[in-house]
Amino acid sequence: MEILQSNTDHYFYSEDDFGRTELTPSYRVDLRNPMNEHLDKFINANLVSDWSQLTWKEVGKPYEVKTVAKEKREWENENGPMSVKKSWEFFNRSFHEWFVKDVPKEISKAKQKAWRYLSRFQMSEVKKALGETLRLSLWNYAHRIEDGIWDPRGKRALFEGLDVNRPRILFLGAAEGYEAMQLYAMYPGGEVVLVDYDEFCRTDRFGTFPESYPFLGTNPATGQPKVWYKDQMNIHYIVDDIRNLPFGKEFDIVISVGLLEHFPDEHKPEVLDWHRRFLKPGGYVIMTTPRYQLKSLLFYKIMADVMNHTYRELMDIRQMGLYVYEGGFEILRHGFIKVHNGIVARPR
Repeated sequence: MEILQSNTDHYFYSEDDFGRTELTPSYRVDLRNPMNEHLDKFINANLVSDWSQLTWKEVGKPYEVKTVAKEKREWENENGPMSVKKSWEFFNRSFHEWFVKDVPKEISKAKQKAWRYLSRFQMSEVKKALGETLRLSLWNYAHRIEDGIWDPRGKRALFEGLDVNRPRILFLGAAEGYEAMQLYAMYPGGEVVLVDYDEFCRTDRFGTFPESYPFLGTNPATGQPKVWYKDQMNIHYIVDDIRNLPFGKEFDIVISVGLLEHFPDEHKPEVLDWHRRFLKPGGYVIMTTPRYQLKSLLFYKIMADVMNHTYRELMDIRQMGLYVYEGGFEILRHGFIKVHNGIVARPR
């Protein structure tokens, strides 16, 4: 396994900045609520008291997102059906382009283009520029203003209270590895292993994740809140298929974010088994999926060319929980944050 760490030693934020939030051109910095006093604002838990009594007839099946990205349609017209791996490669590159944008600058440029084309009565170009402005404005709201994709306060609420010390954390389908870094900040001193089978995730999505991004966590010496940075963490990145991993039951936490909903029902038991396969006795499985809500429906409709390269479902927490329960897990905590469902579980 290769260790990827930076030599950067310039940190812009410290404990003196607790309570502060600000916008960078690409993302929000949020150092509010360092003690996690107000978790109920970010996760509503325990909606189901007895999972054994819940049925699919009662909750229905998830909503399948069927709108497909234009570049996937064009590729398939030339080459035939796109493989799952190729679909993920397209998605990762497309999605990453948005994370690194100077969003206010790009919105301004798109508006200027729309006015310029309008002055020339080039209406087809006006339509394209307005569509780009709409997508940029939605991304700005979802990622920068609301911080709904990373959602650090919501994720900390989901991760709070785990009985672990210096845990080994395995992240399946890790992309840039954000949630595992947040876990490391909260439970420092162990090890993070990120796994994705797209090399681009290692080199670009994780490799260019901003070194200056501050994670709120814990100082192990004092038990008090502390700001952590990516290059202070013990992180390894493996590029491989999850099914090829050599590990046994050796991780305290196995996590996935937005993985389960990419598999039709016939493959979900295998996906759930991946989480169990690498978990120590008494360890925790943490999973999230995108929520079924109006905001999410609009997001995946308007951002289709960015997001919709793979099979995808939107679930409510009861649907997600029923998959997890039927997969042989005891659900310890369940609920939802801004745009995700979240579950903490253990094998039964």
